[in-house]
Amino acid sequence: MTKNRLVPYQPLDLAEPAELVAAIRKRRGGQLINLDRMLLHSIPFARGWNQFIGEVRENLSLDPKFRELGMCGVAILNGAEYEFFHHAPPFRKAGGTEEQVSALRDIGKPNFNQACFNALDLDVIELTLQITQNIQVDNTLISRLREALGNTQLVELVGVIAAYNMVSRFLIALDIHPEDHPPA
Repeated sequence: MTKNRLVPYQPLDLAEPAELVAAIRKRRGGQLINLDRMLLHSIPFARGWNQFIGEVRENLSLDPKFRELGMCGVAILNGAEYEFFHHAPPFRKAGGTEEQVSALRDIGKPNFNQACFNALDLDVIELTLQITQNIQVDNTLISRLREALGNTQLVELVGVIAAYNMVSRFLIALDIHPEDHPPA
């Protein structure tokens, strides 16, 4: 059963506010995606989101593979297909394999294929699970990740997972779908 769209997307050809729309288009390679079209109902929210998520996506010292692994994990755990649709390709580009992308579909389930991930990948996945499902994180896990990543990258990884929990909740609440996959 699909929900009726209670809040419509802004038009693809939206031109105002010009500076903000141009900044979003620039970050997106010229296009507005459905998430942007929804955010643009609130100029302050769209501006802040573009700045914040732009920093998270483009300017962290965290290995892009770990960044995207966390994002993909959050997407699956929260049922945010839109998020997974947009982050599986960058995960592959950052070194993730097709087998890992497929395995991520079962994150948090008994049949999750851990064998295709290394120990550090599994710690990133475990951190994603704990933050997303429990909020509280085991100190032993934090210590292992701190040893492997250092303080800055650990803080960035926690921030990525927290930020993308926010993203997934926004996507789901407003029934935002991938651009090439409208709701059935």
